[in-house]
Amino acid sequence: SESDNVKKLEMDTRVAALMTGAACAVGALVLLVRKGISHKKTNDKIQIARDRRTESLQQAELAVLRYKESRPSIDSARILNLSLSELTKQLKSGSLTPEDVFYSYMEKTLDVHKNLNCCTGVLLESFDQLKTIASNKDGLLYGVPVSIKENIAYKNHDSSCGVVINLDQPAKEDSVLVQVLKRQGAIPFVKTNLPQGLLNYDCGNPIYGQTVNPHNFQKTSGGSSGGEGALVGGGGSVLGLGSDIGGSIRIPAAFCGISGFKPTAGRISSQGVKPIYRGQKSVLSSAGPMAKDVESLALCMQALLCDHMFSLDPTIPPIPFNVQVYESTKPLRIGYLENDGYLQPSPSMVRAIREVKALLEQAGHTLVPYSPLKISYLVTELLIKGVFADGAATLLKKLKGSPLDPCLKAQVLPYYLPKWLKKALSFLLKPLVSSLPISVSDLWEQHAAVEDYIQEMIAEWRRCNIDVLLCPVIGPAFNHLYCGRVTTALTCTMIYNLLTFPAGVVPVTTVTAEDEQELQHYTGIYQDRWDRLFKQAVSQSEGLPVAVQCVALPWQDELCLRFMKEVEQLVKQSRK
Repeated sequence: SESDNVKKLEMDTRVAALMTGAACAVGALVLLVRKGISHKKTNDKIQIARDRRTESLQQAELAVLRYKESRPSIDSARILNLSLSELTKQLKSGSLTPEDVFYSYMEKTLDVHKNLNCCTGVLLESFDQLKTIASNKDGLLYGVPVSIKENIAYKNHDSSCGVVINLDQPAKEDSVLVQVLKRQGAIPFVKTNLPQGLLNYDCGNPIYGQTVNPHNFQKTSGGSSGGEGALVGGGGSVLGLGSDIGGSIRIPAAFCGISGFKPTAGRISSQGVKPIYRGQKSVLSSAGPMAKDVESLALCMQALLCDHMFSLDPTIPPIPFNVQVYESTKPLRIGYLENDGYLQPSPSMVRAIREVKALLEQAGHTLVPYSPLKISYLVTELLIKGVFADGAATLLKKLKGSPLDPCLKAQVLPYYLPKWLKKALSFLLKPLVSSLPISVSDLWEQHAAVEDYIQEMIAEWRRCNIDVLLCPVIGPAFNHLYCGRVTTALTCTMIYNLLTFPAGVVPVTTVTAEDEQELQHYTGIYQDRWDRLFKQAVSQSEGLPVAVQCVALPWQDELCLRFMKEVEQLVKQSRK
């Protein structure tokens, strides 16, 4: 009958609805279980990496204790006080043994790490290398323990760049730089921390945590070579190797009160120096040294620029270090810049430039006002379009499966927005916050625009007839969690990665009570949210180090270092 058919139909509908509901529930459950499994996998991977670090630190601590028991008379304090050049002389002459030096620095590193969380692991192979070190007695860095940033390949160790997806992929061989360091008698002994995904100037990641500043634990060490900055600044390493794509050597060096040098792109090998993603050719990265003084940076460059590196990596021009240029004393024509027209520098940054300018003039150098060209165009069309030509898709792929570190959240969340929303918001968000993907033909145009900009800047340099440039580097060290929110502050360093110019920083002063007072009246150039955030980021910094930046034309690395040494010596003399 009809009523039976209706009942049957209702029954079928109900069964179908129940089945659909059950299927949805099962589907949701499967998704939840999958998510749970992947979450557990992530946590397990992170835990394994952390346990590996803990174990390496404990083994190193035991080895140090054993050594100190066998050598109770060792004067570690004296060893740690020596500059790199004094240390190498005493190791060469035999008045110091590589063992005493190695264990003194290992002990100090373990000590510094407890406070600053700057190491991602001890390279336990260094204990074996120490036993055979005599075979490299002729090396320029014979017996010198060297720290390396976590993304620099060392055989059988991860170069995670702070992302979970890169864990459990140990390097198959040493990077060229590590091979050259070993050939020169140096002992790479520890890997140091960096920010999640590298493209950030803070120093925290979900695997190894946040690194803090050696001068004030409430401040960041800076980044991305922040573990190096903190360890060298804290006295745990006499020489470190970092890498720099937007200020990643120079910013942590400035924040931590040490010297750092970004060579001309392509001057030293980048084989085995892992970027977060490859193929980005607009803004080039450089590996480089970080140390307490400029002489150490020069000695490291001299050691790296050797036949061994040129044969291991034939793509590097075989230009040895030019000692004559580095040691020259002829007066220089120096361009100087207080404000790039994009970021108003903090009061201490301005004072640092003015004081150094005065010292250089007194020493007989000529100073010429200089300003970079088309800075807003540089930021939007060249820097951002270059680094994030894919709309940050590759970076987001690399972050997949990693919890987002607090230091990165504010920076990357806009990258996750859908394209239409990015477009709608682009007039509200400053260029550094958001980027849209561009086509291949647009990318080629962008590459051509970068080449044109480099030529225009060189022409401007020639017009001013300058040898080198004195300009600010951001500082003092930021309060925690501001770096990812104030990406606009990168212009004063990142411009020189795009230009491929060598650039380094030298600490010259510390923040005074007057600087803090003056900061109260800081408004910034645009008087917008980013300027207000920058003011908050650098506040409460009395006593913290402030640096200046020294720049030269491509391949004039020795001249840049000579200029840095000059600044360092004049500041030292003025303090006397």
